Amino acid sequence: MNKMNNMNKQEEILNLLVKNAKIAPDQLKQVKAQLLQGGSLESILAEMEIIDVEDLVKLRAKAAGLPYKNLLGEKVEPSVLNAIPVGVSENYKIVCFNKTGKKLQIGLVDPDDFKAIEAVNFLAKKDDLRVEFHLISELSFNTALKQYKTLSEEITTALKNKETEDAQEVEKRKKEDVGQFDEMTKSAPVVKIVSVIIYHAVEGKASDIHIEPLQKETRVRYRIDGILKTSLVLPKNVHSAIVARIKVLTNLKLDETRLPQDGRLRLNIEGKDVDFRVSILPLMDEEKIVMRILDVTRGAPELEELGFIGPGAKIIQNNIQKTEGMFLVTGPTGSGKSTTLFSIINKINKEGVNISTLEDPVEYFIQGVNQSQIRPEIGFTFAAGLRTLLRQDPNVVMVGEIRDNETAELAIHAGLTGHFVLSTLHTNDAIGAIPRLVDMNVEPFLLGSTLNTIVAQRLARKICEHCKMETEIPKETLEGVREEIRQVPEKVITDLIPDFDIDNLKFFKGKGCPRCGNVGYSGRVSIAEVIDINDNLKNIIIDGKRMMKIEDIRESQDFITLKQDGLIKVLLGMTTMEEVIRVIYN
Repeated sequence: MNKMNNMNKQEEILNLLVKNAKIAPDQLKQVKAQLLQGGSLESILAEMEIIDVEDLVKLRAKAAGLPYKNLLGEKVEPSVLNAIPVGVSENYKIVCFNKTGKKLQIGLVDPDDFKAIEAVNFLAKKDDLRVEFHLISELSFNTALKQYKTLSEEITTALKNKETEDAQEVEKRKKEDVGQFDEMTKSAPVVKIVSVIIYHAVEGKASDIHIEPLQKETRVRYRIDGILKTSLVLPKNVHSAIVARIKVLTNLKLDETRLPQDGRLRLNIEGKDVDFRVSILPLMDEEKIVMRILDVTRGAPELEELGFIGPGAKIIQNNIQKTEGMFLVTGPTGSGKSTTLFSIINKINKEGVNISTLEDPVEYFIQGVNQSQIRPEIGFTFAAGLRTLLRQDPNVVMVGEIRDNETAELAIHAGLTGHFVLSTLHTNDAIGAIPRLVDMNVEPFLLGSTLNTIVAQRLARKICEHCKMETEIPKETLEGVREEIRQVPEKVITDLIPDFDIDNLKFFKGKGCPRCGNVGYSGRVSIAEVIDINDNLKNIIIDGKRMMKIEDIRESQDFITLKQDGLIKVLLGMTTMEEVIRVIYN
């Protein structure tokens, strides 16, 4: 019966979408086909980008006969919020957002969850209260739930507990040895502090956690979308205990404070496995910790999702069909090189292809790919691993990074002997990869014979779609943009921006809203330049008499530089001028 009701509600929502012209006939067929395979209507509509989440909830509310409420950006009074205990709220996904006299207004995520409705009615009956249910989105619910206890409140509670504990122990602890220090790291307040730091980093989609000792305090910063931001400032006296707690979790030496240490940690957070690569660095008096967060359960995104467009995307698509040679991605640390490689591996991963990787660390897990973690401390380097991989009958080999002459030489020879080799290199631009490999003693005639594609990339923050607005830029900057865009082949510009008018360029920015944490950005997009090493360019490399120039590349193909690709993405409303300047010139 419930299944039948659910199907009727889904049909009602689809009818409303059709009535409101939110869905095309061909899209409707696709949605219905996916529903027959057991998919969720909400997730299908979101993945196909047919309707915004909040607009969908409005339609669901209409279908359920309930009023809709948006709680994003709303501050709920603690006394109102606590009308529903936090445990009940989390369990049933309900929240009280308003209380007037004897009337409670309750936000409900699932209108068919009768247990949730019963739980609210039970609580209301005890105090003779009336209940008015509203339908809210999952995002609204999470926003309200966070207000029960914020990050700073959780830490404050833990710190107060620690102060009490320290006061009780101050007379007993005149002198601490390693064993006593170990006990201190297991104390509840320190455990709580570390847990909260880690949990909120994962929840906030941070890529790194920095725990840094300053002169009078300890600073906790999260790197989100490539930008470091201070999230917490803690008393200096808890720093040693936090460091020790993390050492215990990662099985590092507690009594070693003079040498750097590296460790690993895996935690299950909200049902998914998250890996942490931990680096501890001794400073003048204390140790600094950086934790890289790796969600190994997430799949690699598609190249289109990463932001590859135009001629560069076509070159990549054509070259990943090859069965031998080398595909290089260049850029500084944190520019998304590994993610690009894994997007490519995802595309070519088929049953008839043997793919093996050497990584440091393993950042994505892909079903059917043989992934190895290098361990230099025991001699398992990129070079040593590559020798072994070539005896594993691979079709495709991914080497996380070419760091030395030996790895470069082995990778080149692998590409020459019928393997498709993917790897990364640290250079500022795509053309710089060639002299870099020559400096590693790779013979130009071998390099020219092997190299197929070079990609250089950066990551810029994307404008938040929920608060995007048109803006203006200074006249001098505008003229610079026009001058640079004029150098892009006209066909490329018109293909990417059909209504392009160089005299009427539009620019955008994010105003800032609750969904993006009021920063105006959400997520990142790649800015890239891609070189197809065709026969003309191969001959220049093999000849080795002169350095390849940008003019050589432009003569042989439609080529867009990093800067030009960034400007195109600014004009497409993906990012801002400030971001392009930051990632390319800083």
